[in-house]
Amino acid sequence: MKNTATLLISCPDQRGLVAAIANFLYTYDANIIHADQHQDIDQGLFLMRVEWDLSDFKLPIDAFPAAFQPIADRFTMYWRLKLSQNRSRMAIFVSKYDHCLEDLLYRFKSGELQCEIPLIISNHEDTRRMVEFHGIPFHHIEMTRENKVDAEARQLALLTEHGVDLIVLARYMQVLSADFVRRFPQQIINIHHSFLPAFDGAKPYHRAHTRGVKLIGATGHYVTEVLDDGPIIEQGVIRISHRDSVDDLIQKGRDLEKAVLARSVRWHLEHRILEYGNKTVIFD
Repeated sequence: MKNTATLLISCPDQRGLVAAIANFLYTYDANIIHADQHQDIDQGLFLMRVEWDLSDFKLPIDAFPAAFQPIADRFTMYWRLKLSQNRSRMAIFVSKYDHCLEDLLYRFKSGELQCEIPLIISNHEDTRRMVEFHGIPFHHIEMTRENKVDAEARQLALLTEHGVDLIVLARYMQVLSADFVRRFPQQIINIHHSFLPAFDGAKPYHRAHTRGVKLIGATGHYVTEVLDDGPIIEQGVIRISHRDSVDDLIQKGRDLEKAVLARSVRWHLEHRILEYGNKTVIFD
């Protein structure tokens, strides 16, 4: 397991930023193993990700904020520090479709997704056996229009109890309330089975078929209070033709959904994403 720190920075673009950051880390013998940056010229923004090995780093991590703050103040930085040893605690929400869930569980068990999964929540019983086979607690919380407030309160209580800091909606076919979403800003990832912003909302494959499109897609995005409108993390597409039925679109789309969601989750867990406005930068 890696023992690294990752610093994510966004601030107004200006001279001397990279030098100031590199010199600060060099002062404490940091061995930088990854550095990537992006300038948004239109908005005058600088965004950076830098990761370094902590083995010989001379500055105690708990002293990092105070030591780095003068540089942050000088350049008006928004910044956050992430440690590889502090694994995210990820909850998965799912309904009846199990392909994304099964793929995430495989990647988790194989070590591709560096996180903990303390629980999985579903509004149906269909995936219980699969989840329990993997030794993860399964919680069935029925969701109806009439009990939505109480059901979300039960979900939130479980998430708090288990210290969850990332929620993945693996084809969870319910709309989260605005209050729920506000409690987890940029901490809820959804897979939508279309190439957003086209065909948002319900039954996108059916609408794509009716429209006669030649490409279908899948979109991994952060959840906001506006349905299917959060910052896009990853997308994938596949060609279709007039010969494809709705069932064909659904079958072809499943492979896209799994891959796009897995990449979105992995990049989040590896702290490779910076959000600004309604966009994301994905660092290599």
